[in-house]
Amino acid sequence: VLQRNTTVSDANRDLLTETLRSISEILIWGDQHDSSVFDYFLERGMLIYFLDYMRQKNGRFICVQILQTLNILFENIRNETSLYYLLSNNHVNRIILHKFDFSDEEITAYYISFLKTLSLKLNKHSINFFYNERNNDFPLYVEAIKFFNHPETMVRIAVRTLTLNVYK
Repeated sequence: VLQRNTTVSDANRDLLTETLRSISEILIWGDQHDSSVFDYFLERGMLIYFLDYMRQKNGRFICVQILQTLNILFENIRNETSLYYLLSNNHVNRIILHKFDFSDEEITAYYISFLKTLSLKLNKHSINFFYNERNNDFPLYVEAIKFFNHPETMVRIAVRTLTLNVYK
């Protein structure tokens, strides 16, 4: 479906949203029962499709669904190898650095939740995936602290939790 629908339109928005929702369910099942499902996702470069959709002007609903999908996926991944494959190729850092429309409260909430979920996956092995050697920065933390004084209490709490996870 993603290969046949590279551009988000009113005609395919619902189909793409449902497909993205299904992807998280399928990948979580694959992570726990059949690694070939997960391998297929990675071999096809599905995260590149996510990035392409996010960059499109009329992709607001798609952005929300991608953030939901990624959040669910990272919350439920149990296999460390699957996690490391997802984090490789710097796609997750590109998603973190994407210029979302943070005037949209729903996007902000899902984005911050996604960052917090990623921070829960930090350990001595995974931390290197979040460090950008070329820019000498740590996008997960750098982007999160921009919301440190956000007016929404839940956003501030999530950022503080993320900060503690980074420093532990």
